[in-house]
Amino acid sequence: MNWTTVSPLEFQPVTSARFPRQPLHHLDTLWIQVAGTLCNLECTHCFVASGPRNHRHGMMSRAEVRRRVAESLPLGVKEFYFTGGEPFAHPEIVEILADTLEHGPSTALTNGTLFGEECVARIAALAESSRYALEVRVSLDGPTCAAHDAIRGAGSFARALAGLKRCARQGLLPIVTATLDVEEDPAQARAAYLEMLRGAGIARPRLKLLPRFRIGREIQRSGGYGRTDTLADLPSNAFDPNRLQCGACRAVTSRGVFVCPLLVDEPGGRMGDRLADALGSFPLGHGACFTCYTTGMTCANE
Repeated sequence: MNWTTVSPLEFQPVTSARFPRQPLHHLDTLWIQVAGTLCNLECTHCFVASGPRNHRHGMMSRAEVRRRVAESLPLGVKEFYFTGGEPFAHPEIVEILADTLEHGPSTALTNGTLFGEECVARIAALAESSRYALEVRVSLDGPTCAAHDAIRGAGSFARALAGLKRCARQGLLPIVTATLDVEEDPAQARAAYLEMLRGAGIARPRLKLLPRFRIGREIQRSGGYGRTDTLADLPSNAFDPNRLQCGACRAVTSRGVFVCPLLVDEPGGRMGDRLADALGSFPLGHGACFTCYTTGMTCANE
């Protein structure tokens, strides 16, 4: 996968509040922050600063998820993504996935370190029996133990790789999601990841590359967004309203409805209590909007 990067120098420094507004074309996808900000890891680049002691966004109950899914269906939602925190820290995540798979394809985004044999067997059985597709995405942040553990903590690479191998033995084909620093070459990174995964015995690796977002804990690691990292004053004839995933998605947490899963902790990201409150346009005034727009990335599986 390659993305097209637009140099920040092509954008003017912020001199006004004139940001392009992203319309919601149609609500196709619902992101569900099922585990809140609770996670067994404390990754140095986490855009919501999740961790074992972070309860800023609470864990959503099975009944609450059911209500949100039911609320979304009349609005056109056809696909569901489960995130956190760490979804598999939720004691009822498999049951929640089973509930949701009655209504549409579902994806769980995970660090893969909690994938014991029993957990993977239950996921595989659910994937086999479900009417709709169940995808699993496992995050890696380096094709080597040293690179990954520097970001996610000692031992996390070995545990994630062991989880991926268990998935492969059960016939699951997780999507490995890897984040890249700005200076990394996507083609070289892709080759390194695929070589590592095949060498680990994963015969049919699937890989998605994403840029890192300079929000949350990543601000401390590499710094936040600068004055030129903005879409302010972008000419209307240069703005493509079909480029961003927030034209077709919304995110829910225990604290309400947000424009997208990236901005659940950013000022202005919250759009209301109900999905019906969040069907309007959104001003692309966050640094993360700049990254999404200039790289053309999407959090979805594409």
